[in-house]
Amino acid sequence: MTENLSIQQRGLRESATFDRTTIAAIQRAAETGVYDIRGWGAKRALPHFDDLLFLGASMSRYPLEGYREKCGTDVVLGARNAKYPLHLDIPVTIAGMSFGALSGAAKEALGRGASTVGTSTTTGDGGMTTEERGQSKHLVYQYLPSRYGMNPDDLRKADAIEIVLGQGAKPGGGGMLLGQKITERVAAMRTLPEGIDQRSASRHPDWTGPDDLAIKIAELREITDWEKPIYVKVGATRTYYDVKLAVHSGADVVVVDGMQGGTAATQEVFIEHVGIPTLAAIPQAVQALQELGVHRHREGVQLIVSGGIRNGADVAKAMALGADAVAIGTAALIALGDNDPRYEAEYEALGSAAGYYDDFQDGRDPAGISTQDPQLSARLDPVAAGNRLANFLRVTTMEAQTIARACGKAHVAHLEPEDLVAISIEAAAMARVPLAGTSWIPGTGGGF
Repeated sequence: MTENLSIQQRGLRESATFDRTTIAAIQRAAETGVYDIRGWGAKRALPHFDDLLFLGASMSRYPLEGYREKCGTDVVLGARNAKYPLHLDIPVTIAGMSFGALSGAAKEALGRGASTVGTSTTTGDGGMTTEERGQSKHLVYQYLPSRYGMNPDDLRKADAIEIVLGQGAKPGGGGMLLGQKITERVAAMRTLPEGIDQRSASRHPDWTGPDDLAIKIAELREITDWEKPIYVKVGATRTYYDVKLAVHSGADVVVVDGMQGGTAATQEVFIEHVGIPTLAAIPQAVQALQELGVHRHREGVQLIVSGGIRNGADVAKAMALGADAVAIGTAALIALGDNDPRYEAEYEALGSAAGYYDDFQDGRDPAGISTQDPQLSARLDPVAAGNRLANFLRVTTMEAQTIARACGKAHVAHLEPEDLVAISIEAAAMARVPLAGTSWIPGTGGGF
């Protein structure tokens, strides 16, 4: 009779330590003898922007009328040293995602969508494609440890250069691109053998510290005649020190990527257990910039935050904590059509489901985004996908404006920590804002 009883009726209890997901991971490792790799980013529950709330205006603050009073969204990036800083219409940019990880059609769609609303895209590992450069009004060229596809001509074609020292999903580690995605074109761009697995280096080959980084930044400025802003991107770990060193090395913009940031492929153990949450990284970065006197000055050093940005509320909260702009990756791919329910049957055939698919490294993405298969990539219409991304970016920006107006701000950049409270002790401590209903910021003493 017990076979007809539910698990609860049988008195069975799942272990919090060895739950079914953990058991399945152990069984998979025992069967295959290889570690698991995937994309997407951290899936564990972490303190995040949802743990913060805004204090909208009522009596003690004066809100702005949404239909009559403007709320600015523009941002200038890189005015510290560059002859031609980037002037963006919105503070939401597209993070680096490589051609190789993504299809050519997907890169084109990212460029189309971003350009429509006046923001920037970023190349990612593997070089600059004609599709992306052709459709991107503002294109940031990533300079990575692998140096795949890097050449001075493309540096000069870019509108800014981003030196990547780390990524939120895998700080201290390199990326992966499996052989099935290294087509003839990808191999030629990266100077690699076709069809052979590739693993990117975890550090740049020609420096071991900030002094070498300063030399490299000077070289890049000379190559580009001091025209381009130079970004430095770090994965969120020892953020306070990394940001200070990046500024001392000459960065115009610092990009901090929290552990909720996505990736096309790396070890799951890396994604879930290395780095710190985005929420914890932002105040550390801001403190470093403030102590150096370069935070929120037109010719100071701008802070871009990435890692788990999903909507306008996240944008507004990141900016209230001190970011000048944010970068999105996973949300942009979803806007293009990633994990689309239209392909549910095909996701199930791959052993996954729409909303759960994360095996981007396999190159079998039914949506035609994270693939080099010509038949699959042909499914993605870059014009239609670009329009979807543009719509998402417009909505996200309007949501951030709505919150800023409710807090009485005439520009989203005027949002500040004083506008925020936290609903958990962990988030209050990480974000350095009071626990809701009190003046207490954990770790600072005092309050009630």
